Amino acid sequence: MLVALLTGVTFSIGYFDYLAGTDTTFSAIYLFPIGIAAWFSKRWAAYALAILSSILWLSGDVAAGARYASIVIPLWNLAARFAIFIFAAELISESRKLHNDLEIRAAERAAKLTTEIAMREQLQRELLQISEREQERVGHDIHDSLCQHLTGTALAGQVLAEGLESDSKEADDAFRVVALIEEGISLARNLARGLNAAELSNNGLSAALSDFATNTSDLFNISCRLECPKPFLIDDIHTAVHLYRIAQEAVGNAIKHGEAKNVIVQLEDSQSGKLLRVMDDGIGLPPLHINGRGMGLRIMSYRSELIGAKLDVRGRSTRGTVVTCSLPLQEAVSP
Repeated sequence: MLVALLTGVTFSIGYFDYLAGTDTTFSAIYLFPIGIAAWFSKRWAAYALAILSSILWLSGDVAAGARYASIVIPLWNLAARFAIFIFAAELISESRKLHNDLEIRAAERAAKLTTEIAMREQLQRELLQISEREQERVGHDIHDSLCQHLTGTALAGQVLAEGLESDSKEADDAFRVVALIEEGISLARNLARGLNAAELSNNGLSAALSDFATNTSDLFNISCRLECPKPFLIDDIHTAVHLYRIAQEAVGNAIKHGEAKNVIVQLEDSQSGKLLRVMDDGIGLPPLHINGRGMGLRIMSYRSELIGAKLDVRGRSTRGTVVTCSLPLQEAVSP
């Protein structure tokens, strides 16, 4: 259909060339159908239109009254025009070939880049999953091994203290050692509970963050509390785990880098989605972290991307830092 249409256009150009007479040339106009054929069709179609255009041009001039001193002159003009048309067709065909090759290479490189990005994202997900499993394994080991060992040590110390004279200084020291061991057991259990995210199932994010805030206050001797005025339900366990880890990292940054003494973890539920906010009264994060080059902040950002949330870290108007993770409603209710 394209070749037939271009043939009709060429005949139309030849007709107008005949009407214009010998004083006006239509050589450049003949190149339009030839160029379109060379670009969108095969070379044979462009060659055929070049032959047709050359014949129409010469026939139009002869029919319009052109006279030549020798037959060689019109034949030479015919050959020259045909050579120009063929040269233009070749240039356009080669340009089309180069364009196609460039598109193919660009598509191949885009496919490779897409594959590499997908592989890198999959690797990052697997690394996070491995990290999560390792944290849970360490938490179980601490709870099942270290806590049990400390419990046995505390019982042995209790027996030893009771075997000593009740009014002796050694008995008091033994009981003090037992108290320290029991405190170590409590700290180890709290640490294990923070590493293990199994309790986040059945919409237990708020309860887990409440325990985490309490344990953080005990471990670091600061004020850390959870504010959740309404039920905060997350159906997807993976989303809940990521939010829990983001809160952990934000609180850890506030204590380690911000030197905060008061940290507030907020959970809010609105019509647009769910919100996790961590505020502190510290000195603020270093520029390395605020600009997104800190490892912890990069992990938080990546966790936010995995669940379709948006992470925002900025300094407070008074003192400290506020970390906000906004989870859209459609992501919060996704299975």
